[in-house]
Amino acid sequence: MPIKIEHLTHTYMPGSPFASVAIQDVNLEIADGELIGLLGHTGSGKTTLIQHLNGLVKATEGRIVVDGLDLTEKGVSLLEVRKKVGLVFQYPEYQLFEETVAKDIAFGPKNMGLPADEIDRRVRTAMQQVGLDYETIAERSPFELSGGQMRRVAIAGVLAMQPKVLILDEPTAGLDPAGRRSILSMIRELHAAGGLTVIMVSHSMDDISTLATRLVVMSKGQMVLTGTPREVFMQQELLQSIGLDVPEAAKLTHALRAEGFDLPDDLYTLEEVRQAILRLAGKEGSAC
Repeated sequence: MPIKIEHLTHTYMPGSPFASVAIQDVNLEIADGELIGLLGHTGSGKTTLIQHLNGLVKATEGRIVVDGLDLTEKGVSLLEVRKKVGLVFQYPEYQLFEETVAKDIAFGPKNMGLPADEIDRRVRTAMQQVGLDYETIAERSPFELSGGQMRRVAIAGVLAMQPKVLILDEPTAGLDPAGRRSILSMIRELHAAGGLTVIMVSHSMDDISTLATRLVVMSKGQMVLTGTPREVFMQQELLQSIGLDVPEAAKLTHALRAEGFDLPDDLYTLEEVRQAILRLAGKEGSAC
């Protein structure tokens, strides 16, 4: 289910004294099964871009095609768009409203007009996908759950629509370290199961470096860089010039190289750094 974005521009309040260009001439293709990390400082255009992919915002100029469906065509069915592309907002637990977990997850499929047995099947499947036990919590109020569990319920509600593309806007925002690790592990498992393209917006370079197959970097409404995490994180000066950072492991590598350690310049995970240091120590030990 490829996504093709061509010359996408969006201007808020066009033709008025308050006109503001949020994104400008963005061109991007996303292949089936990719896990895209979307990076950029506040105001870079990330949120506006992902809202276009779900039909929440209409393009001022340009074209977006998802699985053959042109989202910029006049009269396009938003229901069809949202069957294909599921969007999980930042702090999605704030949008929970039903009296039970099962009813909240069932809201989307019910609005699709599906029969009761299919709705039940989708609720159970979605809960399993996000690591929630149906028998234990399906009939509980979502507001009795922990913050991490509530977030999983909200994500399950989107997955129950069975989208081919899942967009997550800062999915670990506001969670404690254990909750963050749990949500990241869930995202990794969802993607590894196959059949799902994931686009994840994040400010955390360390989070995104362990998950993404490709990164897209935005600044001032434009796409300035795309590539594998290794390729992108080697551009440390460029990233810093647009207000972004690199993973802690990349900083450590840079600092060690500055002190004379013969390490590769493209390491970006702590495990890679650890292995490189062990190899270096082994070489020095054998030389003695």
